[in-house]
Amino acid sequence: MILVVAEQRDGKLNRATWETLAAAQAMAGTMPVKIVVLGGSVGDVAAELAGGGVAEVLVAENQALAQYTPDGWTQALRGIVEQASPAFVLLPHTYTTRDFAPMLAARLRKPLITDVVAISGAGTDARFTRPMFQGKLVAEVRPQGDGPFFITVQIGAYRADAVVKGAAAPVSKADVAVDQGAIRQKPEAPFQEAKQAVDLGQAERIVAVGRGIKGQEHLPLAEKLAKAMGAELAASRPICDNGWLPMERQIGSSGQTVAPKLYVALGISGAIQHLVGMKGSRTIVAINKDADAPIFEVADYGIVGDLFEIAPAIVAELEKI
Repeated sequence: MILVVAEQRDGKLNRATWETLAAAQAMAGTMPVKIVVLGGSVGDVAAELAGGGVAEVLVAENQALAQYTPDGWTQALRGIVEQASPAFVLLPHTYTTRDFAPMLAARLRKPLITDVVAISGAGTDARFTRPMFQGKLVAEVRPQGDGPFFITVQIGAYRADAVVKGAAAPVSKADVAVDQGAIRQKPEAPFQEAKQAVDLGQAERIVAVGRGIKGQEHLPLAEKLAKAMGAELAASRPICDNGWLPMERQIGSSGQTVAPKLYVALGISGAIQHLVGMKGSRTIVAINKDADAPIFEVADYGIVGDLFEIAPAIVAELEKI
């Protein structure tokens, strides 16, 4: 059996949950797939997950889980995993998972394979591909020993709409006991340390700028294009290193990993460190004056030309709609 750990906040599922479920279905073979959701009150979320083609939805409700803490999540999931005895536990590779999954795997003394971008084989023969050295190399990993094996799936590695939906699955209460006295952290809302912070992993459309923008004074052009498209503004590492945009808007191996429906690369050459952060986008549009730029190798549509001429032309056409 494969157990998927759902991630939700305030009753809204993180899209990466569906991507992780798609990965679980792809590797399941003959194994059933179950999903568990944690929180203070998650009935509506559980009902939504029940139609996701799973064998069962496990609900772990406890007021100690109403707000995320690594100690609370680890306590609850440890008990659930020990009771369910899955062969694999799949989790979305989000900031939350990166926080608690190593502790959970260590408490159970089981292997943890992180940042998986592809899965080959099915069932217990599955092998997991993950990037190394900032995406310069990839390794194919097969865990050894007795399961369960913990696997985190990179955002964008699988498409959320690839989930095979099915009839409503049964929803069961998971027996969880959380010792509030053992929770050492004081919950704080994530991403509140900076007013401009944004979770680009949830954006459906993104306009990203690179060195081709030339100077900070030209950023309003990219902002205008993003606004016309109803998109979030992002950037490659040099833009953020120069302080032209905040670091939380950086995409790439040292920034965020995204998989929007539309990704517009504006003046981005396409270094491998950037590509690993956005190549899972459904539709990629590249605008660059260099016809040999690596970004065109992953782009669905490419425009070779001056972005200072092309971007205003696109904005003008969009404003006519």
